[in-house]
Amino acid sequence: MHLYVHVPFCARRCSYCDFAIAVRKRIPAQEYVDCVRRELALRAPGAEALDTLYLGGGTPSLLGPEALALLLAELVRAFGLSHGGEPPEVTIEANPEDVTPEAAAGWRGAGVNRVSLGTQSFDDTVLRWMHRVHDAARNGAAVRTLRAAGFENISLDLIFALPQALDRDWSRDLECALALEPAHLSLYGLTVEDRTPLARWISRGAIAAPDDERYAEEYLLAHERLGAAGYRFYEVSNAARDARWSRHNAAYWSGRAYLGLGPAAHSYDGRARRWNVAQWEEYRRALGQGTLPVAAEEHLSAAERELERRYLALRTERGIGVTDIAPERLARWVERGWGRLVGDRVRCTAEGWLRLDALVGDLTELPATV
Repeated sequence: MHLYVHVPFCARRCSYCDFAIAVRKRIPAQEYVDCVRRELALRAPGAEALDTLYLGGGTPSLLGPEALALLLAELVRAFGLSHGGEPPEVTIEANPEDVTPEAAAGWRGAGVNRVSLGTQSFDDTVLRWMHRVHDAARNGAAVRTLRAAGFENISLDLIFALPQALDRDWSRDLECALALEPAHLSLYGLTVEDRTPLARWISRGAIAAPDDERYAEEYLLAHERLGAAGYRFYEVSNAARDARWSRHNAAYWSGRAYLGLGPAAHSYDGRARRWNVAQWEEYRRALGQGTLPVAAEEHLSAAERELERRYLALRTERGIGVTDIAPERLARWVERGWGRLVGDRVRCTAEGWLRLDALVGDLTELPATV
């Protein structure tokens, strides 16, 4: 079982963010835990134990150690933890400003063993432009505090391909991140989403949209620098060393079933995908009335599931089988340096991952028997 729990609360909205969040000065932590408890009771999960548990957001670290411990205790009580093989992976997303010795100790005591830290940049000007609360110095301080509390599995998030006007030094940001020696790095190219401050700035000409050429240059530089430092890109946006990949996210990319709790959380059972209402107040209201807060669902046909399997595999270092793509198209990928053959599989190169959406177009012709 793979469980995702969405904690929607944030201190402020970042300039690029269109996620389902609720900006609050006071975090209704106990009310949130009570709502998740009600959703759990209505869903009546089976006896399958958790292999991974991921607290995402939003900003789960805003819940506070006590509420987080209560939430995790409820989830473990409902599901139990897997005891076969590796211990369960329990991740919390955290902002650097929330990482204090008391909070880190509380997370460890509650059973968290992996932290995904929203560093985003090591440039104070960029962080202010992003509407982040922390400054660059706080990134390193947060990592040191987590290590002092016993955390070894730490992931850092970085955003690249920012507008040229910011004069952000991507090479320096990579050096600063690598100097902290995280187990894992997630790299996200900036995208312009509707109804965000960034979209409004661009529409009125206050700043230029991100540049495709800059995107490609910075993505390839990250592959070069991280590879030289011993990190392996196991997925288009994620790199790890010492086999510290995210087991939870890897479950998504391999098409496994997962359950989502909380506002906007998605669930997938192998055939159908369901998602909850996005807004916190609507989610709270539905559960207060004793109803599941499901917004909608979609049932995937066999052909849709097969296409999704190929697409997800192409995102990862595993790649797809040579029979999943027409021979002439495969030859073109290899000739142009977009893919490489490894046994009976074809894997994207870094240049191929840059063209992932276009390459997926070569996978849309499915066998008639699917």
